[in-house]
This record gives sequence, C-alpha cells and structure tokens, in this order.
Amino acid sequence: MKFLDLNKQYREVKTEVDSAIRGVFERSDFILGREVKLFEEEFARYCKTKYAVGVNSGTGALFLALKSLDIQRGDEVIIPVFTFIATAFAVSYAGAKPVFVDVDENTYCLDVKAVEKVITKRTKAIIPVHLYGHPAEMKKILDIAKGYNLKVIEDAAQAHGAVYNYHGSLRKVGSMGDMGCFSFYPTKNLGACGDAGAIVTNNKKIYQKLMMLRDCGRVSKYEHAIIGYNARLDTLQAAILRAKLRNLDRWNRLRQEKARLYTKLLSDVGGVILPSEEENAKHVYHLYVIRVKNRKRLCRILKKHHIPFLIHYPIPLHLQKAYKNLGYKKGDFPVAETIAGQIMSLPMYPHLEEKEIKLIAHILKDVFKG
Repeated sequence: MKFLDLNKQYREVKTEVDSAIRGVFERSDFILGREVKLFEEEFARYCKTKYAVGVNSGTGALFLALKSLDIQRGDEVIIPVFTFIATAFAVSYAGAKPVFVDVDENTYCLDVKAVEKVITKRTKAIIPVHLYGHPAEMKKILDIAKGYNLKVIEDAAQAHGAVYNYHGSLRKVGSMGDMGCFSFYPTKNLGACGDAGAIVTNNKKIYQKLMMLRDCGRVSKYEHAIIGYNARLDTLQAAILRAKLRNLDRWNRLRQEKARLYTKLLSDVGGVILPSEEENAKHVYHLYVIRVKNRKRLCRILKKHHIPFLIHYPIPLHLQKAYKNLGYKKGDFPVAETIAGQIMSLPMYPHLEEKEIKLIAHILKDVFKG
C-alpha cells in the first residue's frame, strides 16, 4: 500500500497526457506556448473567474499576488498559523510581515473571530487558506476585509474544485477574494509533473500586472515596464494540466466517496476525531486528516502493519525557527498547537481501493478497542 499512488492516475490518463506532451515537442513552443494560453482559459472557466495566469508554483502564485497589490516592507499580512510554511514565505519574500492568527478547531482554517484583534494601520491583506480541501469561512472574512479596506488572497493550493455557499451562490474557492492562488504540485488534487501554479482573478488591472510580473516585467520582447520575475508556467506542464483538468471533478467525487467510507467505518471508534465538513462548504479531501491523543503509539502500530501515513503539519508557523524573530512563543496559539500534536493524514487519493480503506479502519479499531 502507498500513501499516494500517482502511477495509477497516470495510467488512467496516459493516452491524453502522452499525446499532449508529444504535441508540445512537435511544436517546440516550450515557453509560454499554445497550451499555456489554453490552460489559462480553461482553468479560469473552471473556477468561474474572468482570468487565470499560469505561474511556476503555488508559492510563486502567492508571492506574485502580493506583488501585484504593491505589498512591501512595513506592511502586514494576516495568515493562519497552521498551514504549510509557503504561505508565510510568500509574505516574507514580498518584504512584508506575516501576522499569525489561530485556526478553527473543526475545520483547521482561519479563525475569523481572531482576525479583527490583529488588524493594525499596517495591515494590507488577509490570506485565508482552504486547508486540506475544506473552504475557509469566506463570507465573514470578506465582510471583515471590506470593513477595513483590506485585500483578500485565497490560498487554494489544497482545494481545487472545493465549493463554498456565498450568499446563496455556490462559488469555487479562489473566485471570491481579489485573487485565488493554486499549486499544481504533483500530489495536489490537480497536479502537474513538476512544480506549477496559477492565479485567478476577476480584476483586469491585476491580471495585466500579473502577466508582466510573471514574465520579466515585459510589455514586448525587449521592453520591460516594471521589475518582474522569471515565474512562468512551462508549456509542458500546462499541456499535462489540461489533460488532467477534464477529470478533476470526477476525481474529487471519488475522494469524497473514499472520505465517506473512512468516516462510516471509523465513526464509532472512540479516541479518533474525524474530519468535519461545514454545512456551507464542500470538502474535496486533498487529505483525510484524523486526530488522536496518543499519536506516537498509533504511528508505531501503523508502521508495524506497513500502513503509510503522514503528518500535515507537526510544527505551527509561530514555533518554526525561521520565524523566531517575530517573537511568538509556545502557548500563543493553543488550538493550532493542540492540532499539530494530534493530526495524522491517512492515505487519500481517487484510486485508493475500498479494501485498503477497510484494512486501515480495521487496524485503527483494534488499536482503540485495546
């Protein structure tokens, strides 16, 4: 058993992917070629936004989104303290200060009740993270942002296709804030065969600036209007992503089916906290994350039975050495610290077999029964 078997996914779409790759080699348009433009159009349409800009990674997407808003040294950006560190790094790369906020104990997303407490005159933006595939509480976040004239950049790196009920309208994550940022790292719900990312937006001015920022500040081949970056989406990756995008909704439905089976089999197991799904959100289960109090013991037993697992993420951002200079200390974010000590990700991907889920559930039941 594997935690994630990408070869099974490849075998399913092999014909389409191989054909797409051959097409790029035949045209040899490796940099900003035809497939990039087509993928951008299709991904914008999928997210129900006007524009999409293909970039080099999810981290690059967040960084360029911040740069497009002229966020710089002396500015502050609010982010959840419990997420992958790239969210914070993007803020640091822009020269701004990441300001951490605790997370909701049920969804593990940004705790909206804590946001207003950390807003200052220097605050310029909020980056909610749709963690593990569950949408953050966007209505409240956008209401706060509007009240304080702040920008909202959605970190949707783990939530391709997740849906949120916004004022009675079902909206894809990434489409509600000023921008939405996606990672297409190979393990994501929509993954490339290497690093890749995208930014979606409905704002034409932001879109035009992003197009320059990702391509050396160009307005023509040798004319550079602003200081830009080499942060383009490779044509090969765009071709692969186009082939996979057509399958994303179906793959997400399969993830949801696997999650329902896990939940059904584990619902009566005392000592295990299962993932929750808020009424106004549709979880796409990039990860299926449980919580247990004696994680070390469970890790030992799962290893003994050759059951793969991972921990996303064992150290909250305020306790990372990289951010020691911010002056946070243990105890500042109790929910995140508790979660970080208990979480465990079980195998989750569209091609995971029912018998594998049943085996994992059987072992967990035995552990907690004993």
